[in-house]
Amino acid sequence: MEPQEKEPDGQEIWRLLVDIQTRFNEFDRRLQRLEERLNEDDNRGNETFRERNRLSGESKWSTEKILDELIGRDARFREERLVPSLEWLFQEWGIRVNKTFQNFRRHGRLRMDDDAFEIDLLATNGEYAVLIVTRTALDTEDVQEHLQRMEKFRRFFPEFSDRKAVGAVAGIVIEDDADRFACKNGLFVIAQSGETVKLLNDEKFSPKVW
Repeated sequence: MEPQEKEPDGQEIWRLLVDIQTRFNEFDRRLQRLEERLNEDDNRGNETFRERNRLSGESKWSTEKILDELIGRDARFREERLVPSLEWLFQEWGIRVNKTFQNFRRHGRLRMDDDAFEIDLLATNGEYAVLIVTRTALDTEDVQEHLQRMEKFRRFFPEFSDRKAVGAVAGIVIEDDADRFACKNGLFVIAQSGETVKLLNDEKFSPKVW
């Protein structure tokens, strides 16, 4: 029997995100030093530009590698833990979904990027439509964007106009302010819990219906 790959915990994901920020900071520092060299000696400009391009390529490759890994983990979190739990996850609030759609995208009449709607997961039953966004690291900006997305839902999906629309945000890592901000604005908050997921909302929570 082949050993199973150990899934990363929240601290490991957070370390990866910090590593990305560190790489960007280091790249900016080295690029600034090269710019100073350009100003000091124009005769060495070609050599310095070549060095800058080399550093840029190295930084892009290493950062993209980490980002690809994080995106893959987000997809596994969604597929292996979140989606299988959706049927029962909201039942304490009287919501038991029976259909799930992934990666919904729809354009408006203008067919432009700013006239489009994207949602990671849409879970439905005959009464409710639950719009879920998933992130490797969930912050308050993600929550704010989802609140704006909820306001546009009925305009882009009139076929669900007879459903009560509620929202949820999910993350492997969740910043402290993000979960409180989401709960305060009527969103479910979903967190990783071992091999499955759990809701962070307490018994006093009442989801907002859009």
